[in-house]
Amino acid sequence: MRRVVITGMGIWSCLGTSIGEVRDSLFNGRSGIGLEEERLSYGYQSALTGIVKKPELKGLLDRHLRRELSEEAEYAFMAGSAAFKMAGVDEKYLTDNEIGCIFGNDSSAKPVIESARIMAEKHDTSLLGQSFIFQSMNSTVNMNISTIFHLKGINFSVSAACASGSHSVGLAYMFIRNGLQDMILCGGAQETNFYSMAAFDALGAFSKNMKNPTGASRPFDRDRDGLVPSGGAAALVLEDYDHAVARGAEIIAEVIGYGFSSNGTAVISQPSDEGCIRAMQRAMDDAGVRACDIDYINAHATSTRQGDMYEAMAIDKLFRGEHALISSTKGMTGHECWMAGASELVYSMIMMQNGFVAPNLNIENRDEYSEHLNLAERTVETEVNTVLSNSFGFGGTNSALVIRKLKQ
Repeated sequence: MRRVVITGMGIWSCLGTSIGEVRDSLFNGRSGIGLEEERLSYGYQSALTGIVKKPELKGLLDRHLRRELSEEAEYAFMAGSAAFKMAGVDEKYLTDNEIGCIFGNDSSAKPVIESARIMAEKHDTSLLGQSFIFQSMNSTVNMNISTIFHLKGINFSVSAACASGSHSVGLAYMFIRNGLQDMILCGGAQETNFYSMAAFDALGAFSKNMKNPTGASRPFDRDRDGLVPSGGAAALVLEDYDHAVARGAEIIAEVIGYGFSSNGTAVISQPSDEGCIRAMQRAMDDAGVRACDIDYINAHATSTRQGDMYEAMAIDKLFRGEHALISSTKGMTGHECWMAGASELVYSMIMMQNGFVAPNLNIENRDEYSEHLNLAERTVETEVNTVLSNSFGFGGTNSALVIRKLKQ
């Protein structure tokens, strides 16, 4: 089995659009959550959302390429460009070598709704043009990214709810470890337009604490009242260790474990502590590490009662009495959905590089299930060598990844 390392990362999120901006947000516990009043006029119960800057693509891509991009593909292009730049991968390298692309994405609501509106009003498919099809497919991200960067390797999307971004990294890791690819651009992307989250709002899953937007996302807190939707994109360049060394790349971290499971419950939205445990334990077994080896756990905890409860129970069973610090960065970002598994790896690597653990924001009164968790309630400056990152999604899909600083 080959070793798999990370040589590039890029992020476009409500915490910032560069590694430096995101580092400062994480260290200072700065929330990226605000209000989008248009949601209320559209019919939402809550206007809370992560505020993500719209990319300016004019001058970066020609008009034809820009027309094919969905919103989440725009974010992914910006994150992917930054990841390739950090990895030292230029246009010539992209042209001369085979590189794969695996991205997590599980919706593309805006182009679907807009094309349906045109059809309802005009009853003429000729008015749709070709861009809607390339924007509306779940594979919109990887098809556009692979075209723009001329990628010639593996090319597909992972649709696995809120574990999509994590599974994409796990699959890229497996392809490279088994010698099927030398380098893969992977990650996750999530649209932020108000069309995309209406069905979730209908479930009553969103916080309604609109008087205090930055205090609305409260993972593990007794008084939480729901999650806050968010989005953007995160991208990572994964490659074979020997390949990275041969081309003189700077190595950020090593991926050493991937674990997965399905809950097998009878209710599609029902979490499971046993499902979480199987994914985490499988990732640690794959990595050859034990609970005592983990320095930081980036929890999936989204600020919902059931989700936080079951994950807290799972982490408590595996890590009670261990030194690993735990936090959910969703207190700052809200729930970045399809991108979250990838973005939280980026957040974890930023902490690893800069020697701190970001706080579990807005936790004032722990619920009974997180009472024994070693939660970082404020920023903790400490060495972070090995990280476990959790991602759990609707339908019982679970993913866990273990990364660590490079050991020679």
